[in-house]
Amino acid sequence: MNLQYLIIIIVLVLIAFAVSKAMKKDIKIEMNKLVASLGGKDNIVSYEVNKSRFVVTLKNVELVNKEAIQKMGAKGIVEIDNQLKIILGDEARQLKKQIDELRR
Repeated sequence: MNLQYLIIIIVLVLIAFAVSKAMKKDIKIEMNKLVASLGGKDNIVSYEVNKSRFVVTLKNVELVNKEAIQKMGAKGIVEIDNQLKIILGDEARQLKKQIDELRR
């Protein structure tokens, strides 16, 4: 009887591990799409995170696909000259980390 419970617990832990790993990959894919929607990593001059906002200065704002960014979950986009303020919520920090990795 105890062996059955142990096997069930092990299987549940493995499933939880697989699901969490798959979710991390999905986040990375989404962040890559977001970078592409910003015109690619070479179009990004500078960026910073301010609470739930991702503020990015771009070489060419015309390369940005705002519709795609909003479809990915942006709650709002404000454009001022060559700078975009994208309201992302908690994902803003994740995006900054992803761009940091891409620019290395």
